[in-house]
Amino acid sequence: MTKKDYTEGHDHQNQDNHDHHNHHEMMIEDFKRRFYISLIVTIPILILSPMIQEWTNIEINFTGSNYILFILSTFIYFYGGWPFLKGLKDELKEKKPGMMTLIAMAITVAYLYSTATVFGLEGNDFFWELATLIDIMLLGHWIEMKSVLSASSALDELAKLMPNTAHLFKNGDVVDVDISELNSEDKILIKPGEKIPADGIILKGNSHINESMITGESKPVEKSKGDELIGGSINGDGSLEVEVGNIGKDSYLSKVVDMVKKAQESKSKTQNLADRAAFWLTIVALTVGFSTLFVWYYISKDFTFALARMVTVMVITCPHALGLAMPLVVATSTAQSAKNGLLIRNRTQFENSRKIDTLVFDKTGTLTHGEFSVNFIEIFDDNYDKNRVIELAATLENNSEHPIATGIIEKLKELELNILDMDNFQA
Repeated sequence: MTKKDYTEGHDHQNQDNHDHHNHHEMMIEDFKRRFYISLIVTIPILILSPMIQEWTNIEINFTGSNYILFILSTFIYFYGGWPFLKGLKDELKEKKPGMMTLIAMAITVAYLYSTATVFGLEGNDFFWELATLIDIMLLGHWIEMKSVLSASSALDELAKLMPNTAHLFKNGDVVDVDISELNSEDKILIKPGEKIPADGIILKGNSHINESMITGESKPVEKSKGDELIGGSINGDGSLEVEVGNIGKDSYLSKVVDMVKKAQESKSKTQNLADRAAFWLTIVALTVGFSTLFVWYYISKDFTFALARMVTVMVITCPHALGLAMPLVVATSTAQSAKNGLLIRNRTQFENSRKIDTLVFDKTGTLTHGEFSVNFIEIFDDNYDKNRVIELAATLENNSEHPIATGIIEKLKELELNILDMDNFQA
C-alpha cells in the first residue's frame, strides 16, 4: 500500500511496498527509454544492411558504411542488450538458464560474428537481425513490466479506501488524529457520509453502511449497537460512536491486500511449466547451435561457413514471438481484471477460468451495477406529474449522503430538471 497505514508498526511494510512500486516504475521507464533509443538507431542499420538493400532493390553503398553499421550495432548491443546480458549473468549465477540466457547468447553470437566480418572474416553480417531482435525483446519486457505495475496498482486502490484522519474521543473532547495514531479499544466518532477509518464495533448509534467497495454488495447494510464495521466502508445517514478493533496488518482490508499480494508473487503451474520449457529450450538451442558448427565444419572444412550456420540457428531459435506474446497475454488479462475490480487471489484458478462455461451468482436476488437508480415512478395524485415528483424528491434529498438519495439526484440530472428552492428544512 502506498498510503500510510494505521499503526506505526505497519509503516515499515508500507515503505517496502512503496519502494517496490517505485522500483517497478523505474524499470518500466528504463525499458521504455532503451526501446525507443534502440529503435531509432535500428533505422539506419536497416537502411545500410546489404541484405535489406537486396530485398528492396535499393543500393546505398559508400566507403566505411560497414564501420558505421558496426558502431551503431555496438551501441545497440551494449545499450539495448544490457538488461539481457545482466540477466544472463544472474541466471548463470543461480544455475537456472532461461529466456535471458537464450536471448543474451543469441545477440552475443550474432554480434561477435558480425563484428568479425567487418574486420576481415568472410561472410554476411547479422547486424540488422541483432538490432531487431533486441528491439522486439525490449518491447516485450517493457509491456511485461507495465502489466506488473498495473496489478500492483490494484492494491494501491484498495489502500486508498482508508481515510487519512479519524475523530478520536480524548479527555471528553473529539480531536482529529492521523489513523496511524489509532489503537485498539480507542473510541472514535464517525459522521454521516464519512469513510470508516478502522475495523470496530458500534457502541452507540445506527446507520446504513455502504460496503460495496469491499464486499461487492451494492445495498447498504443497516448497522446498530454491537455490530461490527469494516475499515474502508462508507457510513450512511447516521452518526456512530465506535470502539476500534483490529488495526494495521490485522485489519480486514490489510488481510485482503496481503492475500492479493501473495497471490501476485506466487507462481502458477503454467508459469512453472514455462520456466522449465525456457530452461530446456535454452539447452536445446545451445546444443543444436554448437552441433551445427561442428557438423558443418566437419562436412565443409570451412569454419566461416560453419560459424555462419551456427549463428543462423542461434538467432532463429531465439523465441521472438514467445518473448512478445507472453507479456502481452499477462498485460491484457491483469489489466482488464484490475480495471473491472477483479482481484486475482489464485493465479492457477485464474488460468483455469478459461474453461468456465457457466457462472452461478450467490446473491440477494438481484444483479446490479452497484448503484441505486429510479426505474419507475407511480403517481397517486393527478395534480403532480413524474417530473414534478422527481424535482420534489431530489430537492429533499439534495444534501443527503445516502445511496438512494444519490440515485434520485442522478434521475433528476438524466431528465435535465433542476433543484427547487427550499427553506425551513428539517431532517
